[in-house]
Amino acid sequence: MIEFKGVTKKYDNVIALNNLNLVIPAGKIFGFLGHNGAGKSTTIKSLVSILNPDAGQIIVDGKDLAEQRFLVKKMIGYVPDSPDIFLQLTAAEYWDMLAAAYEIKASEKATRIKELAGSFGILERQDEVMESYSHGMRQKAIIVGALLSEPDIWVLDEPLQGLDPQAAYDLKEMMKKHVAKGKTVIFSTHILDTAQQLCDELAILKKGSLIYNGTVAELLAKEPGKSLEQIYLELAGRKEGE
Repeated sequence: MIEFKGVTKKYDNVIALNNLNLVIPAGKIFGFLGHNGAGKSTTIKSLVSILNPDAGQIIVDGKDLAEQRFLVKKMIGYVPDSPDIFLQLTAAEYWDMLAAAYEIKASEKATRIKELAGSFGILERQDEVMESYSHGMRQKAIIVGALLSEPDIWVLDEPLQGLDPQAAYDLKEMMKKHVAKGKTVIFSTHILDTAQQLCDELAILKKGSLIYNGTVAELLAKEPGKSLEQIYLELAGRKEGE
């Protein structure tokens, strides 16, 4: 279980995250929805220790992130919102770096790379510099790296962006299998159909504040006859005068 307790983050005078109180249970696919600038990436980057909140606590399986950061970070596999990182490395070098950071044995690393990179169709291209990859190929390489250590918690920021239909399908099936083991998947998306299809629970953010937390079914039940898109836009969309 992951708990956000009064988490606040400001950039200069702009409130990116405003007193976020949220519980993410284990064994669920948990989705974050919201317009650009709503606070989704700030929430995710706070959880994976890229950002430090100005106030509040983040508790992961009973561990205070601020006090046990190293232990918590080893529990998490993270896919950022852009795959344009470490482009000077080959995919194999990138995976080697992560394997060293997560202290993965060589035999386990080889098995995981064969399984993951093979399933995403990039095993034969692992010795090419990632700068030469397409956006989708870079995304696949980053996903393989994030899942290499078999982390309990997957934190995926727009993970399907740029993936071909087969890779997107495969990743969604992997997400479902992961939570079936009692593990956790957290992901953000702008694609409402994907959220409706995958998410056990949702959090909708607007201007740094939580405006909805619950299941898709509960949200749809609030407005019978309306689509998720219509309800979402009524909650999070631009109002007249904004």
